[in-house]
Amino acid sequence: MSVSLILIPLAIAAAAAHAGLSKDKDKDTTVCQVQTRMRDAGLLAAALRESRAVVASEDGALVADWAGVRARFARDEQQIWTAHFTGDVDEARAVDIVRAVDAAYGRQVQQAVLARLTERAPAAGLRLESRSVTPDRAVRLVFAVERAS
Repeated sequence: MSVSLILIPLAIAAAAAHAGLSKDKDKDTTVCQVQTRMRDAGLLAAALRESRAVVASEDGALVADWAGVRARFARDEQQIWTAHFTGDVDEARAVDIVRAVDAAYGRQVQQAVLARLTERAPAAGLRLESRSVTPDRAVRLVFAVERAS
């Protein structure tokens, strides 16, 4: 069986009434839509690796391999990701994988933003005084304003 998921950006999904689900009668393929925040290919590749996938780039798409499951992430003309799953996978497992990758993507975005903030702080006259992580993985940064000499 194969499963194709259309990964709808959250901004577009919020405007939609509900996700669609259809079955391709010519092929044993299920197509459904899943809300996601994934946009950046580099962060998506890092998120896939975080989910323990072996990731390769192939004709502008990302191919992720887990034990018994392969997913090909490609963008359409509107830059919306589609993930086509093959192997030991059904609809529920494909959606679960995408949700796990989406959560990992959120962590990758957080790390990228934190890196940019700490990198740019000195140029803005700020010094990082402390960094803490809450149990829900929120990161709190405290900056001090450097005095001009």
